[in-house]
Amino acid sequence: MEQNYSITNYPNASEIDKQLDALISKPIYSISEGALKAYESNYYAQKCVKSKEMIKMAQEIIPGGVQHNLAFNYPFPLVFTKAEGAYLYDIDGNKYYDFLQAGGPTILGSNPEEVRSKVIELLDDCGPSTGLFHEYEYKIAMKISESIKTVEMFRMLGSGTEACMASIRVARLATGKKNIIKMGGAYHGWSDQLAYGIRIPGSKWTQAHGVPRYIFKHTQEFFPNDLKDLERKLRWNLLKGGTAAVLIEPLGPESGTTPLDKDFNKGVEALCRKYGALLIFDEVVTGFRVGMSGAQGYFGVSPDLTIFGKVVAGGYPGAGGLGGKKEYMKFLSAGIAGGAKQKKALVGGTMAANPLSCVAGYHTLCEIERTGAIKRSGEMGDRLTKGLQALIEKYNLPFVAFNQGSICHLETVGTTHYSLNWKKPWTIPQVIKVTSERKKEMEHMGAAYMAEGIVTLAGSRLYTSAAYTEEMIDDVLVRFEKVFKNVTQKV
Repeated sequence: MEQNYSITNYPNASEIDKQLDALISKPIYSISEGALKAYESNYYAQKCVKSKEMIKMAQEIIPGGVQHNLAFNYPFPLVFTKAEGAYLYDIDGNKYYDFLQAGGPTILGSNPEEVRSKVIELLDDCGPSTGLFHEYEYKIAMKISESIKTVEMFRMLGSGTEACMASIRVARLATGKKNIIKMGGAYHGWSDQLAYGIRIPGSKWTQAHGVPRYIFKHTQEFFPNDLKDLERKLRWNLLKGGTAAVLIEPLGPESGTTPLDKDFNKGVEALCRKYGALLIFDEVVTGFRVGMSGAQGYFGVSPDLTIFGKVVAGGYPGAGGLGGKKEYMKFLSAGIAGGAKQKKALVGGTMAANPLSCVAGYHTLCEIERTGAIKRSGEMGDRLTKGLQALIEKYNLPFVAFNQGSICHLETVGTTHYSLNWKKPWTIPQVIKVTSERKKEMEHMGAAYMAEGIVTLAGSRLYTSAAYTEEMIDDVLVRFEKVFKNVTQKV
């Protein structure tokens, strides 16, 4: 299979690190108070009336007013009713460029007709679920296995969170060990054990509210780009029964917000082999976005297990799965029959691998490959990033823009990077306080982008898709410039 990756030039992690060091050493620059109030009164108050009314009603019945973390934005969430290609439309009829991309999976763009028609055909013939085997369960598994060398077998699940949970159970059964080491700051779903070190590297259990500390007895974290830190943990675990697995996002925490050195994954793989731990790649975002062979194909690494998310269902519900080498995937055998010779991981899900998810995922992957969507989306990411860098220079702002192909980052306050500069446990409360202040300004910037018709992920991450054109990206940059003109230093 010919490989075309979305990444044309991998960012120099040390150079990005220096730029982010400079960013957090300076005062915070953000949208001016006057400009923010103008957006609130002229856009949100006048042009988003129906959204505001609906969210007000929703807050009475839905905690926080929304059902998904990504749906929240300042000053109130907007209600979206239509998605098409590179665009989103809200309930008030406002049109936006979509750089959220449902959290990353819509590489073709939103709601492509080629996939939608296959889903409608399936619904007419079969319906969304039968609880029994469907031919597309086989087809989607074969398509993923043919695309990614290390995925000799594939089990579809309901979400990326479920796949992360399953990967840990498989690793413990396969190795007979209990300890799991994850990269600090990475998000691997919201299960109890993997809430350790979430969002902020070094934060340990402090962000895992509602989870008893004893749950983390066998979970540890290491700092990004720090192989020595990882090896210390692996060596220490030899005294405590060994390490079952090392779990990482191959681009770095939060989809590469902290970019890893290009050879870092190979270093992690070597340490896993040395200490007998399985290597687990979380490719929820990178799988079929970086390349058909995933980030592992790009980096030339051979993980033992690979976690998949939304893209394997084409953005439709039931979006997750675990793939890997046969010797480990055998622990995920389905069925009610048991036997003393083969222990099985406790994994289930009535709606996992439903016909709707499988047909959508299969045809999505086929269309991505057929149309060259991965390379195209990466080209759009390059164009967007270069344009943002030019605007940052033009307005003499301390912001940092970089990308890993179609995964683009616009760091205005350096929240994650700030946390990396504090590696001592007693500084964590201060880190949480400061990062909370920085996140507030991220929300304000995100509100300004939204008012200019740009939907981002938390005001700092943008996913491009193959639905974008050069003209669209250029128009987006004009809109970003309107925001940048109104950025000032905060006192």
